[in-house]
Amino acid sequence: MAAKKNPLSDKAYEMYKDGMKLIDIASELQLPPGTVRRWKSTYGWDNERSDDKSERSDITKEKKKVHIDDGTKETLQNEELTPEQQLFCIYYSRTFNAGQSYQKAYGCAHISALTNGPRLLGNDCVRAEIERLKELKRQQIMISEDDIVELQMRIAGADMGNYVSFGKKGVALRESDITDTQLIQEVKEGKSGVSIKLSDRQKAIDWLSKYFLMHPESKYKAEYERKRAEINENAGEEILKNMQTIADILKNPACNRDIEDFENMPEEEKTEDE
Repeated sequence: MAAKKNPLSDKAYEMYKDGMKLIDIASELQLPPGTVRRWKSTYGWDNERSDDKSERSDITKEKKKVHIDDGTKETLQNEELTPEQQLFCIYYSRTFNAGQSYQKAYGCAHISALTNGPRLLGNDCVRAEIERLKELKRQQIMISEDDIVELQMRIAGADMGNYVSFGKKGVALRESDITDTQLIQEVKEGKSGVSIKLSDRQKAIDWLSKYFLMHPESKYKAEYERKRAEINENAGEEILKNMQTIADILKNPACNRDIEDFENMPEEEKTEDE
């Protein structure tokens, strides 16, 4: 007759599946370590645990397979480009260094790459492929204009009291897990203690002022430039007009004649004087 299974063996097995060591299981259940080892061998815990690990491993592998398409696969299938040009496009879209990218793609000397790299950028097919890769990269950037504005607002409104507390008992730092560490520019620890430097608050305020056109100089700058351009254009015409008027006066001198009087004269009188 088979021996009755000890109900603690099932509990020990669950603990083993959770990753506990045999000696710790024995201590937890107040059993001899040899008993737990015998259960492990008798009921084949290792086999079941391996299957469980294998299943989790497969799931992990599937997750690792999921990746963001950076477009390089399509680049290597672009039949309008040579293999070297394909590699050049991929390298350049990552580094924006034409010489270095050319040297890696073609395996040539550095001097040759410095000349041929920029020249290759003039190839229409190469340029189009690089622009495609750059656009894919731009679309994959998750940060938006609103995110930048929000960060600048947080910097502008940062309060040192959120990072340190001070009083008669001295200065105490707050825990990093309850503070906005993104706003910290520098943390130093020296002989005099720990110091914290936040991101430049005034720079953030200046940035926001320009962004929201709060400053009159920024708000009316575009209009000012437009008006100045109009004035410059009109000024050129006025200068030419005045030069012609002065020339006409010199051809037809008269006592006590003012430039305004000459400008107001009918054209036929000016002609008669001549």
